[in-house]
Amino acid sequence: QVQLVESGGGLVQPGGSLRLSCAASGSTFRFYAMGWYRQIPGKQRELVASMSSGGRANIADSVKGRFTISRDNVKNTVYLQMNSLKPEDTAIYYCNAFVSGSDYWGKGTLVTVSS
Repeated sequence: QVQLVESGGGLVQPGGSLRLSCAASGSTFRFYAMGWYRQIPGKQRELVASMSSGGRANIADSVKGRFTISRDNVKNTVYLQMNSLKPEDTAIYYCNAFVSGSDYWGKGTLVTVSS
């Protein structure tokens, strides 16, 4: 069982930045594939960014050039740096870990982009 705890969400003005963090449990974090998803109420959850255990990043076209994903295998943490935020980025952001064929999810953190 892998536990994930997100932090860093909040209210930010358009054009602003936030950094989300996701702390994962377990001693083999370096082997986890990690990702960030987001969901607007009433819509499907969508992939924002992912990073393989080898450090290969995949960024959704909708946020490419604005968001970056990174990981710290010593701290068991994955980050999502979000710059140039837009109102349409408002959503609940979820951390995901794919480990040994199973998906694990955090409880989510709310990001609101509004003036």
